[in-house]
Amino acid sequence: MIVFWFLLIALVVVVAGVTLAVVGGGEQAVLPEAEREVVADALPETRPVTRADIDALRLPVGARGYRMAEVDDVLSRLGAELAERDARIAGLEAALAGAQATAVGGPDLFKRDRAEGDEGERR
Repeated sequence: MIVFWFLLIALVVVVAGVTLAVVGGGEQAVLPEAEREVVADALPETRPVTRADIDALRLPVGARGYRMAEVDDVLSRLGAELAERDARIAGLEAALAGAQATAVGGPDLFKRDRAEGDEGERR
């Protein structure tokens, strides 16, 4: 019988404690408002995104969270594709610069060779 009264008193104390916690202790909130978590290192807006930007990016975890392994896989793939794109762009820019240098030097060389050929015919 003593156990019954002990459990009953414990139950009343627990219910009263939970009720006070839910209702609150006056004007003060029991729990402070949770601050929204924002992206710690946002992607740059003034320049193109690079592989280093993707590697440094950390996404916030919400109440339900996210599957970190899947997000990490997507970010890794995105970073690899950006690195591949940047390498291709650099290669194309180098090829274009080489073609432009040849085009600039080419007509001058052609004119010089032709002028030397005309002089040789005159002699």
